[in-house]
Amino acid sequence: MMDTQQLEQKSLPSPFCRQGRLGGRADRSWPRLQGVSDAVRRLEENIARVATFDCSVLITGETGCGKEEVARAIHAAGPRCDKPFVAINCGGLVADLAESQLFGHEKGAFTNAFGASRGAFRAAEGGIIFLDEIGELPIDLQPKLLRVLQRWEVTPVGSSETHPIDVQVIAATNRDLEAEVAEGDFREDLFYRLNTIHLKVPPLRSRQEDIPRFLEHFSAHFARQYGRQQWQPDDRMLGLFMRHSWPGNVRQLAQTVQRLYVFDDRIDTVLAEVFGSAAAPVPAAGNPPDLAEPKVPMFNLEQLRRLAVRQALDFTKGHRGKAAALLGVSLNTMTRLVAESCPELPAKSGRKRAVRPPLPR
Repeated sequence: MMDTQQLEQKSLPSPFCRQGRLGGRADRSWPRLQGVSDAVRRLEENIARVATFDCSVLITGETGCGKEEVARAIHAAGPRCDKPFVAINCGGLVADLAESQLFGHEKGAFTNAFGASRGAFRAAEGGIIFLDEIGELPIDLQPKLLRVLQRWEVTPVGSSETHPIDVQVIAATNRDLEAEVAEGDFREDLFYRLNTIHLKVPPLRSRQEDIPRFLEHFSAHFARQYGRQQWQPDDRMLGLFMRHSWPGNVRQLAQTVQRLYVFDDRIDTVLAEVFGSAAAPVPAAGNPPDLAEPKVPMFNLEQLRRLAVRQALDFTKGHRGKAAALLGVSLNTMTRLVAESCPELPAKSGRKRAVRPPLPR
C-alpha cells in the first residue's frame, strides 16, 4: 500500500507536458509522456537528468509511442530550450538530395540549385537536431554523418569550406539497431556514437493505467476542436480500451478518439473496427449472435475458421465489411479468408461502384 504522500506524488502532472497554442485555437498539447505509471515516471526522471548534459541521445520505442515527445522534452528541460529544435525524418530524405538536406549546398552545386542552402544541421545551430527514424538513413550517408559527429563541422555540397556547428544530436528509431549492425545495414561506429545515452519509451500496453487519462485528454481536445460534447466511455467501453494491445500506441489511441467525433453517429461501427466483435453490436445489423457456447462444435482449426467466416457472412447478409468487424480482422484479411475457406459463398459490397467512362485519348 502506498501512503498519502506517494499517491499525491504519482497524481502530479508531468513537468514535461507541452502547452498548446493559445489565441482561439484548440489546445494542441499531446502529453504522451504524461501518466501515473512507474515506467513513465522513470522515463521522466531520466529525461530530467539527460537534459542537463550535452551529449548524444538515442531514443528507441515502437511507432506512435512518443519518441519525438521525449526529444522535445529534453529540449524544453535543457539549456538549449531557447534555441531551435529541428526535426528531420531520415526515412523521408530524398536519395539524391539527402546530403544537401542535412549539410547544405552552394549555389550551382547541382541541377536546380539556384541558391545556397544552410541545411538542417546549421539551421539547428545552438539547439537540437532530431534525427527521426535514424535506422532508415542511407548507408552511403552514414560515414558522412559520423564525420560530422566526430569533428562537429559540416561541408556543404559543392564547397570545400567547412563550417563549425554547435548542436546536440538526438536520434530515434523503432528498429533494433544492434541487429542492423550485425547484418551490416548500419555502421557500428555510428551506432556507438549516437548511443551515448539510450532512452527507451514504453509501449502503451505496458502502461495501461495511463489509458483513462489519455482518453480524458483526447476527448476534451477533440470536443473543443470540433465543438462537440465531450465523449465519455462507460465502464464496459473503458475496459475495452484498457485491454486492447494498441499496436499503434498513443497515436492510434488519439486517432481512434478523433474518429469517434468525426463519425459520432456511428460510434459502434468505429469501435467494432478497432476492437472487433468485442465492441458489438454493429449498427444496421442487429445484435451479434450468441457465441458463448459451452463447447465448440469441432476442434479442427480449419473447420472452425470456415464455420466462423460462414456464420459472420450469414449474420451480416453477405456484407464482408461488417463480417470483418465481427471477426476482428481487416477487410483485406476477410477477403483472403473467404477465398481460402469458403469461396463459394456470395458476398455483398457496401455500395455499387459507378462505371466510369473511358478517358478520352
